[in-house]
Amino acid sequence: MTSTNTSPDALTLEMIYTEPSIIGTRPMVMTWSPDGSQLAFLWNDAGHTFRDIWVWDRASGATSRRTNLGAGQVSGEPKGITELAWLAGGRLAFALDGEILVVAADGTVTPFATGAHGAGALASSPDGSKLAFIAGGALLQVGASGGTPTRLVGSSAFVTVESFQWAAAGDRIVFVEADDTNTRKIEIAYDARGEARRDRFTRSFPGDLITRRRVGIVSAAGSEALWFDRPDAEDAIWDYGISRDGSTVFIDSSDLSIKNHTIFTFDTRSAERTVFYAFHDPIKIRPDWEVAFAPDDKSLFLLTDRDGFNHLYLIPEAGAEPEAITEGEWEIANFALDRANGEIYFTANIAHPAQRHVYKVALDGGDVTQITQAPGIHVPAYAPGFDLLADIFSDDMTPAEIFVQPLAEDGEPMQITNSPLPAFAKRRWAEVRYVPFKSSVDGAELMARVMVPHGFEPHGRHPMIVGSVYSDGLLNQWGGRAAHPSWGIDQYLVSRGFVVVSPEIRGSFGRGREWNRPMLHSYGTQDIEDIADCVKTLTGLGYADPKRVGIWGSSYGGLMTLMSLFKKPGFYAAGVAGAPATNVWHAYPEQEWIMGPTHGADYPQRYKDQSALFHTAGLEDALMIIHGTRDEVVLYADTMAVVERLTAQRKWFELVTLPGTGHAWANQDRTLTRFAYGKLARFFERELKG
Repeated sequence: MTSTNTSPDALTLEMIYTEPSIIGTRPMVMTWSPDGSQLAFLWNDAGHTFRDIWVWDRASGATSRRTNLGAGQVSGEPKGITELAWLAGGRLAFALDGEILVVAADGTVTPFATGAHGAGALASSPDGSKLAFIAGGALLQVGASGGTPTRLVGSSAFVTVESFQWAAAGDRIVFVEADDTNTRKIEIAYDARGEARRDRFTRSFPGDLITRRRVGIVSAAGSEALWFDRPDAEDAIWDYGISRDGSTVFIDSSDLSIKNHTIFTFDTRSAERTVFYAFHDPIKIRPDWEVAFAPDDKSLFLLTDRDGFNHLYLIPEAGAEPEAITEGEWEIANFALDRANGEIYFTANIAHPAQRHVYKVALDGGDVTQITQAPGIHVPAYAPGFDLLADIFSDDMTPAEIFVQPLAEDGEPMQITNSPLPAFAKRRWAEVRYVPFKSSVDGAELMARVMVPHGFEPHGRHPMIVGSVYSDGLLNQWGGRAAHPSWGIDQYLVSRGFVVVSPEIRGSFGRGREWNRPMLHSYGTQDIEDIADCVKTLTGLGYADPKRVGIWGSSYGGLMTLMSLFKKPGFYAAGVAGAPATNVWHAYPEQEWIMGPTHGADYPQRYKDQSALFHTAGLEDALMIIHGTRDEVVLYADTMAVVERLTAQRKWFELVTLPGTGHAWANQDRTLTRFAYGKLARFFERELKG
């Protein structure tokens, strides 16, 4: 789709979604060498999708490319190297197209694990003498010299190793086994490339038997696994770990509803189980837990919101009351222990709801010190000695880059990547503002991320698009919410004169348990009220013409889009629902966190209330649905059910079908991205501009 806009800020979708990318290639997978002298990461400095290995050297301060396997890979969608692990001698093991190779310090690349195919989850032992990985659902290990791997834990058709961790001594591995033997198997029939196709998926629905998981430990040399059994194998496993002395394993677990949270500990010799911590929260809807052993290998640190906000606690012994380490009306996203210096580093939103900074606090609490200073989103990787921080940083105007920063006070960050093409700096990108608003339902404080054209004046005549709507969408980073490549369509729409808004929605991180309480059993109810209150506030401030407001989102965002149109006819002029979750009976069982169980006095009405399929009669405004036929997350059949109801009710709508495309319909390849977003953009141009 080519723009006819002649303003200096005009963009085209071809300009945005092409290779090399104008915003560059996001660096990924930061990994420190065991001695902290080097940082390895995956990147492409020319804006292509193929990522090679790059290494920053502490002594010289130089960044250099360790592999050059992407040479000539300048078209299509090759992702390149996907896994990294340091081995002894400064070598790096990596995965490319499921094969394991190793690169020496001089750049020489050689095969490493003979006969291993489909490999991933590479992790070296603490001393770099062994490499463990998962291939074909089995856990394997190979020595630092390479060769034929040793199979430590096998697999079968539906029983696989899901993840693993090395013990500190490097002699054993703790792992999670997932058993889908009794999980429902579904087939999805679709037409693509001139053929009728049928794909099979393991996929459960609310009320089904679900994946059974158990944790085991096995010798790195090979032995029978010792299993740590929980009372219910269908309960979720959120975290697990082994003490540094190797004597104890913890499993952080909950029931399917996440209303009952339990931490079990197990003796690694006898597998004797202890309930270390248990807590019941009837309104819990987010499992943001994290657990780690304290330096004494007996106490546990716990990240939880049991007192209202996600904070750090110390549990001194089994059954003891947790002792608060941090507190305040802000939340911690994750943490890391610096045992040697008695400190905890964590990422939190203290400075602003849309920002994530790195902070530190003593193990026993006290004053909190802010480490990173630049407003935006910081994603840290700590050097082994906790003297340096590697940081993938981005803000509203800056695509992601890696910085290295001393963790001593007043340490200045040093940028080690430069990703955008020169053309990026020559363009004027959208201005971003943050506008607070209040819920008309309960008075809760919320905020919107608002993108406006340069020279914007709030005269109340602009068309406005709300989206893509989703939880956790308030982020001060390039592109805001980054699950879909929506940064480009957002910038394109702003260059065409639209105001683009991402509203904060209940069910998101950062505002606390009570703020999220109204979302329980409330898909398509509380969330769409929050969005509507955002629209009322912004149109009241003159940001847009209230008669020219559109809304769009995908998956859960598609649910909110449809519910907004069906329940609030006339409020929005148009909406685009991508892969919309219209029938919560076909959601994943984990969505019962919010939907509630498939029983009770208010069931099945509770599920009907949260399913857009049963609210279609309210449609009065322009609607477009975009959906891929191979979607196993939100079934294309559910969209067909909505189409049938809308047709029977004589409702007008548009359907864009993407043959053979899965759930991430805008992220399959750039050609499809341009087509799908082009349809969305033309629809809003027609419906909101007339």
